[in-house]
Amino acid sequence: VMVTGASGYIAGWIVKDLLEAGHTVHATVRNPDKAKSVDHLKRLAESAPGTLKLFKADLLDADSFDAPMQGCDILMHTASPFVLDGFTDAHEALVRPAVEGTRNVLNAANRCDTLKRVVLTSSVASVYGDATDMKGKSAFTEADWNSTSSVNHNPYQYSKVAAEREAWKIHDAQGGDAASRWDLVTINPSLVVGPGINPNATSESFDILRQFGDGTAKPGVPDVGIGVVDVREVAEAHLRAAYLPEANGRYILSGHDTDFPEMAAVLRRRFGKKYPIPKRTLPKAAVWLFGPLVNKTLSRKFVSRNVNHPWRADNSRSREQLGIQYRSLEESLNEFFQQLVDSGQFKK
Repeated sequence: VMVTGASGYIAGWIVKDLLEAGHTVHATVRNPDKAKSVDHLKRLAESAPGTLKLFKADLLDADSFDAPMQGCDILMHTASPFVLDGFTDAHEALVRPAVEGTRNVLNAANRCDTLKRVVLTSSVASVYGDATDMKGKSAFTEADWNSTSSVNHNPYQYSKVAAEREAWKIHDAQGGDAASRWDLVTINPSLVVGPGINPNATSESFDILRQFGDGTAKPGVPDVGIGVVDVREVAEAHLRAAYLPEANGRYILSGHDTDFPEMAAVLRRRFGKKYPIPKRTLPKAAVWLFGPLVNKTLSRKFVSRNVNHPWRADNSRSREQLGIQYRSLEESLNEFFQQLVDSGQFKK
C-alpha cells in the first residue's frame, strides 16, 4: 500500500492501522531524513507486523511517485496543503499543489500495472463552500459539489474541490482493458479532531484547538456551524474504502453537526478551570465589523455566509456501507485537547 503525505495528521493513523494489519507500506514524505517528520512512523513499524519503506516525493515533482508506486495494489493519496492563512498567493500556496499534486500522483498510478484501487483524502470542502449552500436542503450529501468557492473566496475549499474533480477526471479517462484499471473512492471528512500519532503534527485542526486554550479566543467565538469527525474514524474509513469490494464513489465522514460555541462548551466542562476557553458567543455584527481586522480569513463575505447559519451533513453512506461507528464529540475533543496539554502546547 502506498500512502502519500505519510507524515501528516490523518496519514499517521492510516499508516499505523496498515502496519498493524501486516501490510507493507510505501510511505512518501518530502524529506525521509527529517527526524521530526518520520521518527514516529519508524516507531510504529518497530512494534507492528507490517513493513515500512520510506520514499522521498514532492507533489510538484511528476516523476517522484513512480518508484514508491511499484508493486502496490492500493494507493492512499492523503498529501495536500491545509493552510488557511499566511500566504500571499492562494493559487501557488493551495490550488496548484493540490491539483498538480493529484495529477502527478494519479498519472503515476496510470503507469503502475499492479494498482487496483485509489483512495483519495478529499474533504467536505469539496461538497460545500459556505453554510448558506445548504439552502433548500436538509443536509449536505455526497451528491453535492462545492460550486461557490474560488481562488479569491475560500481558496482552501476551492483547492479541495478542484483537486477532487481532477481525480475523477483522470479516473474517468482511463483506457484499455477494464480489468487492468484502478477504481477511485474518495473520503470527504469534515473538521478532523482527536489525538495525533505525532503530537507535533501541523494541521489547521491543531491551530483551532490551540486558540481555544491559549487565550486567543478568550473574548468569544463566532457561531459558525461545522462538522467534526475523529481522526481515527477517518483512518478506518480509508482502510475500509480500500478493501471492501463494494466501496465506491464519495463518502462524507462527519460524526457530529456542531458549531464553535458547542465545541467550547464541551471543552470548558473538563478544562475550563485551568485554561481560558471561550465562554461568549460573539454577535454576528461584531464579527462582520471586526473579524477581517483580527483574522484575514474572516472576510465579510465568509461571515455573512457562515456565521449564525446551521450546518448539517448526511453520514449515512459511511455508516451503512463502510460500517463506521462514530465516537462522541466529548471523547474526540477532550483527548485532542489533552494531547495539546501533555505536549506543552499551552503556557502555564
